[in-house]
Amino acid sequence: MSWKPLVTAARLAIALVAATSSLANAADKDRSGGPTVTVTSAKARAKSRVYFGDLHLHTAFSFDAYLFKTTATPEDAYGFAQGKPLKGPNGGVSTIDRPLDFLAVTDHSENMGVMRASGDPSSPLYDTPLAKAARDPDPVVSGGAFKSIIAAAKEGRIKDMFDPVLAHKAVEDAWAREIEAANRNYHPGKFTTLIGYEWSSMPETKNLHRNVIFRGAVAPLPFSSIDSDKPEDLWSWLERQRQDGYQVLAIPHNSNMSDGAMFDTVDSYGKPLTAAYAERRRRNEPVVEITQLKGQSETNPILSPNDEFADFEVVNERVGSGIKETKFHGSYVRDAYRAGLTMQETQGFDPYKFGVVGASDSHAALTPTRADRYNGAHGMVDSFAQLRLSCAFCKGANDTRRFGAMGLTAVWAQQNTREDIWDGIARKETYATSGPRMKVRFFGGWNLAGVTPGTENWVEAAYRKGVPMGADLPRAKTSRAPQFVVWAVKDPDGANLDRVQIVKVWSKDGRNEEAVIDVAWSGDRRKDPKTGKVPAVGNTVDVKAASYTNTIGATELKGVWRDPHFNPKAPAAYYVRVLEIPTPRWSTYDAKTIGKPVPADLPASVQQRAYTSPIWYDVPEL
Repeated sequence: MSWKPLVTAARLAIALVAATSSLANAADKDRSGGPTVTVTSAKARAKSRVYFGDLHLHTAFSFDAYLFKTTATPEDAYGFAQGKPLKGPNGGVSTIDRPLDFLAVTDHSENMGVMRASGDPSSPLYDTPLAKAARDPDPVVSGGAFKSIIAAAKEGRIKDMFDPVLAHKAVEDAWAREIEAANRNYHPGKFTTLIGYEWSSMPETKNLHRNVIFRGAVAPLPFSSIDSDKPEDLWSWLERQRQDGYQVLAIPHNSNMSDGAMFDTVDSYGKPLTAAYAERRRRNEPVVEITQLKGQSETNPILSPNDEFADFEVVNERVGSGIKETKFHGSYVRDAYRAGLTMQETQGFDPYKFGVVGASDSHAALTPTRADRYNGAHGMVDSFAQLRLSCAFCKGANDTRRFGAMGLTAVWAQQNTREDIWDGIARKETYATSGPRMKVRFFGGWNLAGVTPGTENWVEAAYRKGVPMGADLPRAKTSRAPQFVVWAVKDPDGANLDRVQIVKVWSKDGRNEEAVIDVAWSGDRRKDPKTGKVPAVGNTVDVKAASYTNTIGATELKGVWRDPHFNPKAPAAYYVRVLEIPTPRWSTYDAKTIGKPVPADLPASVQQRAYTSPIWYDVPEL
């Protein structure tokens, strides 16, 4: 394969994209600077269905995935998501048990495709020291190349890793291929591809990464953290793209690895947050990633000591290193909701009014959301059971044994098309799961009389009388408490459900609080009158056999709940968390495979879950 003709073709493709973008995206025009979405009637929205997909996945076009010996391309990733087998770097073959409805390949924008191009003998990059290290068959040597790039990113030297002219040409080639693969695999109504990439800012290894997702069939050359590592500069770029006709949004991820930087009380320049900052952030980042393989970002036991289910797939390390997190405030979604509500109460703006999505962040071109068929997510680093449980390549890096086999985004949309999926994300009618495909509905309103979940036409009535997940309760001149309707159905191929909870966060007199309320649960368990908590559902997991039974739990849970402690003078947000019964963790399946006990410092079982986008209440103006 000749390298130079590919670059020439890529540059022509990029030029064609730029020349045709205004026409191709004419329907996406947005001169106001924010995403534009269409909301249809209650009757039409009641016919929506839920679609499951992955908004964060890497291939060999990402420098780190290539260094992990991943060879799969975006074309391979889209094929895997549709049910085709995928051969891994260890020779094993992976398949997905059920095809996804949508996928966004989000390779790192920083030197996208450059490492892969350096493996081509005809490329001028081939003989560089970094390229030679990357090609070394010893994972320790190639891993050293990865660490050197991480160090360069930390110190702001990543732009100096390659000749800028050669690197730019390789990026042009890779981006053209990314767009081509996405468009070739887009099958409206059956499988949706979304053009995207990852902006990978990580000052001092504090994770500030965002995935940038486009709505249409064309997209400009990515803006990377080499251009700027400030989120505010990324937003400026997004705003310029929307003015030029591209509908685009960004999705922050792994706030759990940001050491307090993702949801800070100051901006990237150390200045206090303002109403203008809050508006820009909400306009450009309508949702955040709450769960993925490098840990969940909902909450932490340190922040939520009274939440008995907070200790789930917690990763307290900075990305790409073994540096421990020390700042938990500003690192988790629930805490950000609380802080945002206090800013709303005391200063009149909320910068953290976002919905939630889930994703895998796999660096092996596959979505690893089944614990019983987990094949790792970092190429040769964790491609088979013995490697994963021994954590052979963890020294000086993350403990990959603590990574989870998760997650997915669920979008309520009219059809499985780019427009409908993207619009559902932009309006925040989304929820995240740690992997299972349970169905979840959540509505709130001031008068949901007659809305009984599970009955005929109840969804249409809920849309007509209330608002769905991701929306604001309308202002009401009443002190009556809002009412909420929840409905959840188990994944048909997964575990039964334990319970459905509503998590409430609010602020009053400058102090924010949280409460976790069990709303519906399986069996004949009763709430403890003193604690208000429902007893544990039990655990059928056979650790040695790495199995469980669906002899406990429920296939469907539903309920109607009115907030008994509602204060009309306290801004609040409510979201739903759905818990499955305990099932074996992926490491338990691995332990069985290699005939060894489960490591004592890892949980033998976990309770997989879903999290919805919130419904917000704001204090009416006097």
